[in-house]
Amino acid sequence: MSSSPSLSCLGLPRPRCSTLHLDLNLSRFMQAYFSSSSRSLWMASLPSGHAVEIYSLRVNCRVTSRFAHTVITSKIINRVNESREATFEVELPKTAFITNFSMSIDGKLYPGIIKEKASAQKEYDTAVSQGQSAGLVKITGRKLEQFHVSVSIAAASKVTFELAYEELLKRQLGLFEVLIKVRPQQLVKHFQIDVHIFEPQGIRFLETDSTFMTNELNEALTKVQNETKAHILFKPTVDQQKVNPELDETLLNGDFLVRYDVKQVATAGDIQIFNGYFVHYFAPQQMPVFPKNVIFVIDRSGSMAGRKIEQTREALLKILQDLRPEDHFSCITFNNKVVEWKSALLQATAENVASAAGFVRTITARGGTDINHALLTAVSVLDKAERLPERSVSMIILLTDGQPTSGESKVEVIQENIQKAVNGKYALFCLGFGFDVSYNFLEKMALSNGGIARRIYENSDAALQLQGFYQEVATPILMKIEMQYPDNAVEGLTKNNFKLFFEGSEIVVSGKITVLMVSFLPLQHTSDLTLKEEANVKEKEQVFQSRSYIFGNFIERLWAYLTIQQLLEKSISAQEEQQKALEARALELSLQYGFVTPLTSMVVTKPTGQQQAELANKPTEAGKWVLNSPLGMCGC
Repeated sequence: MSSSPSLSCLGLPRPRCSTLHLDLNLSRFMQAYFSSSSRSLWMASLPSGHAVEIYSLRVNCRVTSRFAHTVITSKIINRVNESREATFEVELPKTAFITNFSMSIDGKLYPGIIKEKASAQKEYDTAVSQGQSAGLVKITGRKLEQFHVSVSIAAASKVTFELAYEELLKRQLGLFEVLIKVRPQQLVKHFQIDVHIFEPQGIRFLETDSTFMTNELNEALTKVQNETKAHILFKPTVDQQKVNPELDETLLNGDFLVRYDVKQVATAGDIQIFNGYFVHYFAPQQMPVFPKNVIFVIDRSGSMAGRKIEQTREALLKILQDLRPEDHFSCITFNNKVVEWKSALLQATAENVASAAGFVRTITARGGTDINHALLTAVSVLDKAERLPERSVSMIILLTDGQPTSGESKVEVIQENIQKAVNGKYALFCLGFGFDVSYNFLEKMALSNGGIARRIYENSDAALQLQGFYQEVATPILMKIEMQYPDNAVEGLTKNNFKLFFEGSEIVVSGKITVLMVSFLPLQHTSDLTLKEEANVKEKEQVFQSRSYIFGNFIERLWAYLTIQQLLEKSISAQEEQQKALEARALELSLQYGFVTPLTSMVVTKPTGQQQAELANKPTEAGKWVLNSPLGMCGC
């Protein structure tokens, strides 16, 4: 039997780079603890000789067809004759879902249990009411969030921590990336990082990199690769870890990276099938780039004064130089008033780019924040634009650092106004500078208008962050993409319609197979594009008979992961009734597949006499961090 997915598009995009971030931040992994009478004292550093010793630390990351399953195992021993507090602290990707956590203390297992959020909170509150303290998962960086749990170890006792999480790697700028941040802050007798990669399409490119590698440490790194598989092993001895032979200080302090890409096929993409589920990857190559019609809308209110506006000017000057001659563009700045560089879109000639650069250099920050008027002005400029390329992509890029304070200040009204004005014609990208910005407001507005939101962090490289974002959207090569699959062949499809596709990225669609054959087809360089290809289910499933590279039903879990992510994203811009339905389905899948998502929590059990429960909640990008404490939810 056969099924026949086809793909209808209007143009085409290219590749990008994805990041799997794992931070083994063990700088506070252990802190000495002892009690005197009824008082406790926390030491800021380890006792001499590391009484609480990490004697084994292993990271095992298995990437099968972009889906990464990572397990971190740390074994700790208390070598002194009194109790010590051990803290397990790991930074993992914000886009990852924790799937398991357990502690084994002197051979007894204490598992983490994933529950619906309200149910978990009720159980946790009971423990808190008895005077117990709190565990947490919090946002700590641009792409990372932190898992943190502590336990008291009795004299001469051992504890093993194990944390597992899963994530679908995204292709960005033509690459997938695994980033492991390593900071044990002590020598570890058995230290090992294993990264296994299995890509049935074939591995086109593979490299490893590190910020702390020396000649001695390089000898501890091995890389084995064939057509479809790669194994990277980093296993330094204690002597290789040392800064020098005389000091017990470790060199392991920084980033360990694995970057790779897969071989692309010049067809309708690659379909992979396993145990009744399929995933379809599509990343066309060597396609013409659509001209862009882009308007930069820049906040110049008083809160942008100083380094923010300097970095914004710096980034814009470089971005203007990256415009293609066939692009059209304009710049709008706003505080409580809106100022247009030009009242129309102009072609990105050398003369016009130089004129815009002169305008950018004059931008200063003062006044209020009228986001509504600024965006409506941008939409109006696009609506009135003449003589634009017939096949081009129009977009608005908004950068702001604050709440709307001038003109229309109700965010719900602004969202409604902009969505009505845009009316599906353009893509709106919202960049929120810093943590004072209302990120929820920007995210909903972007998602409702075919774009995405991104936070720009207030660091020395903010200008580079802005330039990096622009590079991601600078090369649209596909628009109005629809991945079509016969109704009688598949069910439970993830998102299969895409407004834009950018060079270096990848479209991923997954679902359940209900027949034994799937079809697709070729490439036409005409106004509309249709691709087809055939895939025999039994033949495709044979690819994954090497089970050493498979963790469970990995395509089914990939499907569940992607479905949950998309349901949560869709719920952001949905009306209340639809939002509840979307969240209910996402919760059902989160519990069924054991994912810690924004709708679930993990209750961490502990030995009798200690903190009886800790609650791991997945934080959201909207806040700096989320913390459960006996005093309630806190943010800063």
